[in-house]
Amino acid sequence: MDSSPACVSFIGIVDFTEDANWVYCSESVYDLLGFEPHELIGTSSLLLVHPDEFSEVKELHYTTISADQAAVLAYLRMKHKDPYRGYILCGISRTVCQNVLVGSVSFAAPGPKAMHNASTAQEVKIITPTAKDLEFRRWNDPNPMPPCNIAPSRSVSPDHGRRRDTRAKAISFDPLPEMSVRTALILDRFSVNCGILYCSNDSLMSTTTCMGRSFFDFVSRKDEDLVRSWIDVIKSWGVNERGQPSDGGFGFGKFTLLVRGRDSSIRPPDPVPSRHRSGTNTHSTDSHQQSRARDARPPYHHSSSGGPGAGHRDRERERDRYRDRDSRGGGRTRADEERIVDAIFSAHSDGLMVILRPSST
Repeated sequence: MDSSPACVSFIGIVDFTEDANWVYCSESVYDLLGFEPHELIGTSSLLLVHPDEFSEVKELHYTTISADQAAVLAYLRMKHKDPYRGYILCGISRTVCQNVLVGSVSFAAPGPKAMHNASTAQEVKIITPTAKDLEFRRWNDPNPMPPCNIAPSRSVSPDHGRRRDTRAKAISFDPLPEMSVRTALILDRFSVNCGILYCSNDSLMSTTTCMGRSFFDFVSRKDEDLVRSWIDVIKSWGVNERGQPSDGGFGFGKFTLLVRGRDSSIRPPDPVPSRHRSGTNTHSTDSHQQSRARDARPPYHHSSSGGPGAGHRDRERERDRYRDRDSRGGGRTRADEERIVDAIFSAHSDGLMVILRPSST
């Protein structure tokens, strides 16, 4: 049986400390590196880096965070648990999400998929020299999610770039402060509703509110079809040459986020067909259209007092109750309920990742 890890990638999240400790690993880490998630969480991700590349990778960890970067890709070697497997050349994507570094790790091999992944990244960093052929970028490509204005990072360490064990002289730094507001979501890629499996913080939406719900509950109804089409494309990118789920580069978009969510399973009724249709059975067609129009109307609200205006009065009372509830909850307004967000979408072997940040427009 072929034991190549080329079909897998896993999602990983590390903290801002100089050790880059694992905060989260998806289950596919076992298929790629041989570790169970619980064996890595809480340990330093740098322990898996090749000794010759340790100093440069640690410097990269620092500069990625301090520059508040998003959708950047690096190629480096990571250790497999089985010593006979040695070190595996991996492509690692990274995005700063406020107080954690979120990304994925995948097997790196030349081919169309590697070229596609590199062409959609905002920056490509080659650390392992043999990965030089994987660096492929479009010229003068504008960055759809530029970093915020952050002070320049520290200078490069003296041993930067030397191909030997540089762990003893790697840079040292205190835990870095929070960066700009971004939230990372991990979604179930194998379901139509894309249930939310993980939320990195409460900055844009409440973790307790969104966990376990459909991602589309938090997408405005007017944007839902468009966002669904984006996710379908991302899923199609995240398939390898064998037809298996894998990584697939980055997609960028903008949509309206519903902070408190809605029930996306309730779909609006189909529009009533035009009355001006071809055909001879006009009476039958009109009757069918009238029946559908009645079905599409909202139910009539009756009150105990009855009368022609009872339904209207009930709706007024319902709006009053809603306003009272909002006033008790801090005077929420429509602007508090909806936010325009920039989003980065990416597919991985066992999940979809969505990075959100407040849009500047």
